[in-house]
Order: sequence, then C-alpha cells, then structure tokens
Amino acid sequence: MRPDPLSDPPADPHADPHADPHPDLVFDQLDVHSTDAGVLSRLRAYADAWSLGFHEGGLDDDKHRRWLESTRADDAVLRAVWPRTSRVAGTPAPVGTFTSWQQQVNVGGGRLLPLHMITDVTVAPTHRRRGLLRRLMGEDLAEAADRGLPLAALTVSEGSIYGRYGFGVATRRRRIEVDLTTRFALRDQVEDTGALELATPAEAYPVCRAVFEQVLATTRGMVARPAHHAVHDSGEHDWETGGPDRASRVAVHLDPSGTPDGYVRFRVKDTDGGLVEVRDLQALTPQVHLRLWRFLADLDLTAKARAIAPVEDPLDLALTDPRVVTTTEVRDVLWLRVLDPVAALEARPWSDDATVVLGVDDPLGHAAGTFRVTTEQGRARVEATDETPGVRLGVDTLGALYLGDRSVLTAAAAGRVTGSDVATWAAMADHAGPAPWNTTGF
Repeated sequence: MRPDPLSDPPADPHADPHADPHPDLVFDQLDVHSTDAGVLSRLRAYADAWSLGFHEGGLDDDKHRRWLESTRADDAVLRAVWPRTSRVAGTPAPVGTFTSWQQQVNVGGGRLLPLHMITDVTVAPTHRRRGLLRRLMGEDLAEAADRGLPLAALTVSEGSIYGRYGFGVATRRRRIEVDLTTRFALRDQVEDTGALELATPAEAYPVCRAVFEQVLATTRGMVARPAHHAVHDSGEHDWETGGPDRASRVAVHLDPSGTPDGYVRFRVKDTDGGLVEVRDLQALTPQVHLRLWRFLADLDLTAKARAIAPVEDPLDLALTDPRVVTTTEVRDVLWLRVLDPVAALEARPWSDDATVVLGVDDPLGHAAGTFRVTTEQGRARVEATDETPGVRLGVDTLGALYLGDRSVLTAAAAGRVTGSDVATWAAMADHAGPAPWNTTGF
C-alpha cells in the first residue's frame, strides 16, 4: 500500500495562528491492540477507508482479519481523521488515514539502521486542500524524530507530493520482460556444483525467509519486510484472488553443502505462449542469481518472463543477446527522509577521505543545520558547526543521495546541490558501495 496523491493549500497570511483550522474534524490515534468493541469498529472503518482510497473496495471479513493481524504484529501507529457529524452516513467514516511503524534498512557496509516506515496515507476527495496531510505528516515525523529515529521512508503513487515533506527517491527498479525461448543463452555456462529443489510457497517459506534475512544484511538499500509479507510469501493468502496461492511454486538453490543461498517464487500463466510471473527472486551471489534465471528459461511450455529487476542487473551483460531483456518501465521505489543527519551520515559508507561543511535546508526543521563531515577510511565523523557551508542542499536531495542511487554530480547538474566544494563532496559520497536495491513493498 502506498501513500496517496494529496495536496495542501498555501498558508493564509491573514489566518489566526491560534484558531483551530479543523473545528469540524477529530484527529485520533487508534490502538491496534484494543479489543474494545467501539475501537474495533473504528479499526474496521479505518481499514475500509484506506482500501477505498486506493479504489480497492472495502475489505471483506477475511482480508480485514489478516490486515489487523499484520498491523498488530508490526505494532503500527494508526492516525485517523474523523468528521464530527454526518448527515448522510449513520456513522462517519474516516476522511484521513496515516499508518506508520518501525523497521530496518541496510544503509551500506552491512549496517542496518532503524527506519520509520509510512503507508496507507489517504485523504478523502471531500476534504482535499485543507492541510490534513500536512498535519498528519508533521505530527508523525515529529514523534519519530523525538524517538531518535534517523530515517523515514515511504513508497508513493504520485511523485509530486512528498518532496515538500523532505522525501527523496532513494532506490529505483525496472520492470523487464525476458525472452525464454532459444534466444536465451548465457555467454558463459554458469558453474554450479549446488542443486535446485522445487517446493510450494508454504514448504519453502522458512528457507526463503532465512535467505532474505541474509540478503537484507548484505544488500544496500534493502528494507526489512513487514508482517503482511509472510502471508503472501508463504502462499497462505493471495490478495488478488482472495484465497490461498495454489498457482505459485518456489525453486530453492542449495550450495554444495546443502545450505540454501537463493530462491525464486514464480507462477506460470497460459498466456502469450506461456508467461512466467517472477514474484520474488533473491540470491546471495551473482552466480546463484544467473542460475535461477537459467532455471526459469528451462521451464517447459513458456516463452516469456516478467520480473522486477535492478536498474543494473548482471543478467543483461551475461546474455549473448542483450535484446533478450526488454525494459518496460523504470520507476522509483523507496523514498527516504533524513531525520537525524549526524546519525544517518555517520552510518553510511564513504569513498575518498576529505572534509566538507554541509548546509542542509529542511522546511520541517528536523535535519536543518550546518554540519562538518570528515571522512576517513570509509567512515565519517559528523558534527554541527557554525562554519560557512561549502555545499548546500535540501533534505529531500539528501535523502535521494543517501543510498547512492544518484550521484552528487548529477544532482548538482540539476541544480539541487550547490557550493564551492561540490566536487569534493562528490568524491566523498559517490561510488562508496554498490547501487542500492530494495524489493520490499509496503
């Protein structure tokens, strides 16, 4: 579930700053663990509100139960906005929803940082341009900053909204189509002394979960998976069909010692000569990654695969015919927001040894300030300073650059990084690790 496209009005310079701008609304925080009948009713209305906001319809009893179980497992915070009265509906429905909880993200160099995750952000079309998102986002980020969380993240359905709240695109992905006919041929035969085993999602889930945890620990940009992933990844429930996932299979790769080191979960549809939908592919090494693709190409009665892939995937260069892979879309995935620049910048890896004074502009104030950043042997020391910045950028740009998906020089060419020390900053920050990659949806 992704934050919904929303917009807020410009501030009225003549408005009374002490007046309540929303006298007809109640801003509430729901206890997801409550068993009180009244709270449970409001939780049901909340779930229906965000689901309807994404045009998915109200949740049936089974979907609502699963949503509530996973939301409780994540210990999520639910912020809701309710009309005080309704002349049409018997019970007013929420006109705003905002869910958040804490997870982890790999920031590079094998370091995991706490991550404040945000989802299910909606405002009813009847209540747009009234500042509801500004208030919900402001309160939520302020509480996250007070708890000492260094980073916040979300995924979005509209790209023009969340930059104003300090979020920047930190990871991207491609949608690809791969020709699985005889055109599929690798330049070099993948040397594989391991083995492959086929299983159902339920059988393979414990193994796949263990593999993913290793991928999380070693992959820059990867985000820990929230509770709802378990239901889908295990095949217990398919959100699209509303029942168990009986169509998917999992191929698990085992290294020579019999230890799982990769897997691909897929289903085959009888369309386009046999279409393979790759639902999740994780591998601990490039060799296993290519071996799993070789497995997919060996499936009978198939002609094409559709998958999500990194912007740079070794598969492209490993094929004798690069046109076997067609990119159908490139788009953003993880939007990142820095709340604590000292903790965040000291955690990520660095390239050249140098010092710059960094000025960060933040309209919400959480990351605003001037910081001396000194890097040595891949690590940074960051401290607040009164010195004149040699590099200046907005907090949204800092989020976009943080995981290394974009280069400082590219951002500078776009006018988003300025100052006399941009080249030094680029030498310190760019190419400090592999490009980030995240497959966790939320």
